[in-house]
Amino acid sequence: MSLLPTLLIAAGEGGGLHYPSIEDLVEWPGIPAWEGAFYDFNKIAFINVLAVILTSMLFIFSDTKSLVPRGFRNLAEMAVDFFDKGIIGQTIGHGGEKYLPFIASIFFFVFFANIFEVIPLFHMPASARMATPLFLGVLTLVFFVAVGLKHQGPKYFFNACFPPGVPKPLYLLVAPIEFLSTFIVRPFSLAVRLFANLLAGHILIVTFGVLSITLFTASALVLILPFSFLMLCAMVGFEIMVSFLQAYVFAILAAVYIGGALHPEH
Repeated sequence: MSLLPTLLIAAGEGGGLHYPSIEDLVEWPGIPAWEGAFYDFNKIAFINVLAVILTSMLFIFSDTKSLVPRGFRNLAEMAVDFFDKGIIGQTIGHGGEKYLPFIASIFFFVFFANIFEVIPLFHMPASARMATPLFLGVLTLVFFVAVGLKHQGPKYFFNACFPPGVPKPLYLLVAPIEFLSTFIVRPFSLAVRLFANLLAGHILIVTFGVLSITLFTASALVLILPFSFLMLCAMVGFEIMVSFLQAYVFAILAAVYIGGALHPEH
């Protein structure tokens, strides 16, 4: 399940640089007995399951009776306070506290799905396959539409497509744009942003990994191996930051969309 065999093959027997194809980077075989079936289970599905388990465990283990926060409970309380004041309070405002579990779950799931990029034996973010970000984008769409319908009723669609203060003749132009922006572009942009950033980071890490192995096997170029290896280390650190930032961006945008459905006047 590691990317190392791919990198070693890419280095080539003669020390030449042979970059792996995109299929070798993002496509993973499933369980042989299930291959080709709709329930096929591969590495990406396994990482998604692990992300769900880790997110659940973080809050299950933090639910203790200890009066002094420690371990998982301390981390969970800090996270909840951060989401409450830094995201919910700034984007949703009054009445947004009830949506904190959804925002926190989205953040931690995306983070855990991303961080497997730098975990040994995995070296692959689940978000680098479009299925995971697209599912999260559609889930967010369903959630904020449900919030809008709950608080505004069927009028939510009218309020979303016909913002106040626009001259009536312009609604012929504005209404279709608002519909596409709210119900099509929002989930699509959420998915593409997450997918593109994680796929780009994955390709960069593989690039410098292939280059480091190639320079190690090519004696004439071994003197510049440290520079390539340092870049590889830097990219790993950068990907850890990107994993957090993309989870934060996804969570805060989801909160913004929920806030717009909850408070149409904003």
